[in-house]
Amino acid sequence: MHHLLIYDTAPDYLERRGEFRDAHLALAWQAVERGELLLGGATSDPPDGAVLLFEAGSADVPAAFAKADPYVRHGIVTGWRVNAWNTVVGAQTSTPVRPSSATPAR
Repeated sequence: MHHLLIYDTAPDYLERRGEFRDAHLALAWQAVERGELLLGGATSDPPDGAVLLFEAGSADVPAAFAKADPYVRHGIVTGWRVNAWNTVVGAQTSTPVRPSSATPAR
């Protein structure tokens, strides 16, 4: 199942992240190597958050990531939440849904 870890960042996120960025990225790449984290990155225009896409059996995996993240521990991320994401279309969907044969393609 897919889960989105959604971060809200402090107004001074861009100025403060440098001190903790290497540790944050190391944590993220470790999660990639374990097959948990598929994609992650900050939003832009405005740079007020980040989204990380996990593939895991439960929300505990992305929640544990957030609790260990230096950005969260040092207040650069001001809030976070995990949303289960029921993916239905795409190469890596967790629950593929195809149109019925009675529905014509448009």
